[in-house]
Amino acid sequence: MKNQTYRMTMLFDFYGELLTDRQKEFFDLYYNEDLSLGEIAENAGISRQGVRDVIVRAEAAMQEVEDKTGIIKRFEAQRPHLDAIASAADELKTINYRQYEDARLTELADLITAETSALKD
Repeated sequence: MKNQTYRMTMLFDFYGELLTDRQKEFFDLYYNEDLSLGEIAENAGISRQGVRDVIVRAEAAMQEVEDKTGIIKRFEAQRPHLDAIASAADELKTINYRQYEDARLTELADLITAETSALKD
């Protein structure tokens, strides 16, 4: 994947609900809110190392689930294919508009675009 923060936020998006409330909170503050370990530790009333331990355990737990399921890996592999399908649907709409003006073709191309967008989300 692109970089460590991107990888961790992807793990959190997919597997964050598997974490404890404390793990979710610290992980979110560290990766999404960009707070330092020291800032989180001060707010939580624990040591910097305590915060780091919680975050590392959260990372390990989510990575373990990803290693077993491969959901993110498959999601990332599907993305270029979905983009290609959406692009083809747009091209169909353009050709239809310029040459045929068939309402059913437009309807089907719109459906393909909508379904592709749903799969991306």
